[in-house]
Amino acid sequence: MKIGIFDPYLDDLGGGEKYMMTVAQCLSKDHDVKVFWDNKEDIKELQKRFSLDISKVEFIKNVFSSKVSLLTRLLQTKKFDVIILLSDGSIPFSLSKKTFIHFQQPILISSLDLKTKYKISRINKFFCNSYYSKSYVDKSLGVNSIVLYPPVEIKNKKGKKENIILHVGRFRVRDVTVSGVPIGDYKKQKVMLDAFKKMVDEGSKGWSFVLAVSVRNDDLNSFQVLKDSAKGYPIEFMVNKTNDELWDIYTKAKIYWHASGYGEDLVKQPEYAEHFGISTVEAMGAGVVPVVINAGGQKEIVENGKNGYLWNNIDELLKYTEDLISDQNLWSKMSEEAKERSKIFSGDRFCNELSDLIK
Repeated sequence: MKIGIFDPYLDDLGGGEKYMMTVAQCLSKDHDVKVFWDNKEDIKELQKRFSLDISKVEFIKNVFSSKVSLLTRLLQTKKFDVIILLSDGSIPFSLSKKTFIHFQQPILISSLDLKTKYKISRINKFFCNSYYSKSYVDKSLGVNSIVLYPPVEIKNKKGKKENIILHVGRFRVRDVTVSGVPIGDYKKQKVMLDAFKKMVDEGSKGWSFVLAVSVRNDDLNSFQVLKDSAKGYPIEFMVNKTNDELWDIYTKAKIYWHASGYGEDLVKQPEYAEHFGISTVEAMGAGVVPVVINAGGQKEIVENGKNGYLWNNIDELLKYTEDLISDQNLWSKMSEEAKERSKIFSGDRFCNELSDLIK
């Protein structure tokens, strides 16, 4: 089959982009796969960052660009058997034989106009990255989407564990300003940094906190403020590391922290919680015990008290962390359980389910 793929955020280098390019990688084994994107430098960065094999994928003119006319888009998409699109909230027109729409995050739409309803009727299937996203997508669009959990590659790297608490995620400042100063700790890295500082101030010794983050040029000034606030504490920053380099630190770490959604009104803005949590699964695959917020897709990954902990406030975050630090047997048991749990989201599952979806 001739398959076209479009991700409007391909230059963002986030989890959604890894998801969509893994879709391309999987399908290119048996099909003619083309990705609609114009900037070749973005492609090189994708391959470097995510260690993907997209050598069989061809990148062609982006007909979904706002600069391209609707007529041109329709004529070009008509040449494809399948089009797979990551939605930015909109439903584009396509004349391919089959069209599939993927949602990486919850959406809230109170009502649909006739044009949108018609476009929805033309989509063969909607699919989401988690049941958390699905619950909002289905309610907003009046559809019954399926869940295709993200592809998570678990590497069996051997290494000695160290007293490291780890967080992996993008550093991103929400587009909100007060008196010209950016605010809005999107992934709540400052929240976790402050929690670790409190832990140290209250007497915890012998542990370090590593924040492995990707940072875009637009956010460098804000990121420097975060780094400056960590001075004097055993806190290390790893910036823009490749997937292989991240696995080196996963192998060493013992505890994994994640806090996206903390302090947010998730009823009004559910997109501020983690939509799934690929880094949480990767950490678990390396035997890192997750202590993550009880919100969003994290609840679908971690079984509280069995293979990690789900916390609701900073006191719980610190208590669960201290429990693991002070009880080696507890940590060891949960570490093994975390490895087992991660297998559900890894292996050939993703490619097999994807193939079944587009048949």
